[in-house]
Amino acid sequence: MGDPSTRERTLTESQPDTKIQRPHMWRVLLHNDDYTTQDFVVWVLETIFNKELSEAFDIMMSVHRTGMGIAGVYTYDVAQTKVKTTRQLAEEHEFPLLVTMEAE
Repeated sequence: MGDPSTRERTLTESQPDTKIQRPHMWRVLLHNDDYTTQDFVVWVLETIFNKELSEAFDIMMSVHRTGMGIAGVYTYDVAQTKVKTTRQLAEEHEFPLLVTMEAE
């Protein structure tokens, strides 16, 4: 079997230096339009993005004032799911709410 200290050294030396990288994050953006109600946007932010009422209201007002607001920052898969779910809800409620995502 050999000398245990030699075997331990060999195993340690063969380990590759791998660094764990954090996943890239993505912003989910809500865009202003003239038809989607403010109440619907707040409801989406509370329901899909798990925001408290006051934060949802602040984000909605940002969308209203500046034309766009950040609903949240997530990993790619989570962001993509939230975009898809929001689009489906907007369509079901007959609102043209535009929701997109971009790399952070």
